[in-house]
Amino acid sequence: MAVHEVRLRRSETVAEGTMAFHLSRPEGFTFRAGQSLLLGLIDPPETDSEGDRRTFTIASAPHEGELMVATRMRDTAFKRVLKSLPAGAPLTIDGPNGTMVLEEDGSRQLVFLAGGIGITPFRSMILHAAHERLPHRILLLYGNRRPEDAAFLAELQEVERRHGNFRLVALMSEPEKSARGWSGETGRVNRALVERHVAEPQKAIYYFAGPPPMTMAMHAMLEELGVAESSMRYEEFYGY
Repeated sequence: MAVHEVRLRRSETVAEGTMAFHLSRPEGFTFRAGQSLLLGLIDPPETDSEGDRRTFTIASAPHEGELMVATRMRDTAFKRVLKSLPAGAPLTIDGPNGTMVLEEDGSRQLVFLAGGIGITPFRSMILHAAHERLPHRILLLYGNRRPEDAAFLAELQEVERRHGNFRLVALMSEPEKSARGWSGETGRVNRALVERHVAEPQKAIYYFAGPPPMTMAMHAMLEELGVAESSMRYEEFYGY
């Protein structure tokens, strides 16, 4: 893949402790919803043993004019530098990469299992499906501790209102700690939740992404439900 130099257009907080970074999009840069890129710092003032490049899912949809990535803001050299960059700062991108992309066949229900910042590939897929008016029936089960921690929640709720093929089930595991209050579902993404919201669990295609413990737990849960390996699409990523 070619390496492109891009510019940081702007950054914003999209949930408590989570930021989105909007990048210029190189001419001719194409990707499929769900893919990722390798984002690089240029001559950073500090670095660490992991180097100056990190992989991020492209959270923007293919039809959007900018590229956008989002991440939890841990206290690492890479993220300290990224957070401090002013608008217009140069960065590099390499990609797109990844094979966890939206199915072309829209005949089977798609179930997205997301927790926290694992929402990024699904934002891209959902907005793409809505924009293209695809026939895909998509159910998103999106778990967070509190509404304050749920990136893109209001946007996803709006997509659900406008597009009949998309359904959102947001749930909070610690709603009592929220300053906003929460009247929706509570708990975590688990087998009971899937069985309650998916009419024929063995016939759906499931997508999930996250750190290894999360992906292993989702994989084991789906196996218990009788879901075939061929009906699972998943990727692991690591925090830093």
